[in-house]
Amino acid sequence: MIRLFNHYFDRHTLIQLLLDVTLVAGVFVGALIALSKPEDLTSAQIARGATRGLLMGFGFLAINAALGFYDRRTILSTRQALARSLVSFSMTTALVVAVLLLMPLEAFYGRTWSVVLIMMVTAVLLLYQVLVGEYLPKAIPKRRVLVFGTGARALAVGRALEMPGANAELCGYLAGPNEQEQQVPAGKVVTTDLALTDLVQNKRIDEIVVAITERRGGSMPMRALLDCKLGGVRVTDIATFYEQNLGQIRLDAVSAGWLIFGDGFNQGIVRTTIKRVFDILGASVLILISLPIMAVAALAIKLESAGPMLYRQERIGLGNRPFHVVKFRSMRTDAEKDGVPRWATAGDSRVTRVGKVIRKLRVDELPQLFSVLKGDMSLVGPRPERGFFVDQLTQQIQFYAVRHSVKPGVTGWAQVRYQYGSTVEDTAEKLQYDLYYVKNHSLFLDLVVLFETVGVVLTGKGAQ
Repeated sequence: MIRLFNHYFDRHTLIQLLLDVTLVAGVFVGALIALSKPEDLTSAQIARGATRGLLMGFGFLAINAALGFYDRRTILSTRQALARSLVSFSMTTALVVAVLLLMPLEAFYGRTWSVVLIMMVTAVLLLYQVLVGEYLPKAIPKRRVLVFGTGARALAVGRALEMPGANAELCGYLAGPNEQEQQVPAGKVVTTDLALTDLVQNKRIDEIVVAITERRGGSMPMRALLDCKLGGVRVTDIATFYEQNLGQIRLDAVSAGWLIFGDGFNQGIVRTTIKRVFDILGASVLILISLPIMAVAALAIKLESAGPMLYRQERIGLGNRPFHVVKFRSMRTDAEKDGVPRWATAGDSRVTRVGKVIRKLRVDELPQLFSVLKGDMSLVGPRPERGFFVDQLTQQIQFYAVRHSVKPGVTGWAQVRYQYGSTVEDTAEKLQYDLYYVKNHSLFLDLVVLFETVGVVLTGKGAQ
């Protein structure tokens, strides 16, 4: 894993991102040079062509990110990959046409830009499918990981290492001296008389994940682990492993000390100002783009049933301060006629027919963009919860109150990483992603979440 702007990326993903942007920009500049009159081609023209090429490259990156091509947790079938490639092809074609029409280059003559379009898109898709999709994962060796421990924590780490896109090879489990219960498969337990440093060298281990249940009383061979680290082997504790590989801070693996003395949780004035400016600009653009969608949604709600198109509900925001969130009404007007707050559940009978559609497409959340402009919310952050549930969850779930140290968001890291939840257990799982966001939030991570949100809307993942 590589850390970039406080967020952890798999090496495959970074190389694929670089390839995609470089390919699109390179093909465009190459076509510009090949299809221009020599007397019209100047360094200034090449520079302008490179600028347009990079613009197209980043646009292509955004399209593929929204379509889930960079999400290595999911293995796509050939049919799914082909369908998404066709969507990418269509959207990239529209992007290229828009850029060339809005920002033409004088060096091109006649209608040769159409040839450039065909060359570029064909090359992108061909290289994407053949090189990136087929050969890149095989070209980069997987990191070889030894898990130190054989209990429940070690088993969870092993399962994470075997998930799609983990880019790791589980080389076995090594029992700690005080492990009392073995829960990992017996066939994967490493039994040896070798010292840890020799074992690591013989098995060509790249990383050791310490996942023992008991860490006191000489449970860890500290000197041997230090020697491994000095020898170039990465030694990772279980909390850091989950943070870097799964984008979450596990409640069962961290302590208050780890949160206090570790890095992250930066809330400086510079970050706050940048985020606020980004929220205002982003919300303004999104409101302008989504006004027709909101108008259609409001009309559909009004035609289907009597009652208000919008509803206001008190939620808890930054610093545990209450505020009113506004959403399109997606349930019957008597959804909580007895006055008892309830979570929405899968297949909730209170949801109207129009409500099912707008909830699936996240259209019901669009009015919250005005809360972003007002300053009560941010574009990206933990989702705001009702005070009734906050009081309960703060008592039942450790570190739940930490999520209120940043503004709540219209979308969030938990929303794009975990399915729709309606229980305390689901809330605890989502909190682990919220803690990761609070610890590592940055403008770059906000952009990642927004791109992935588009993918969630397109695929309907997690919607109820």
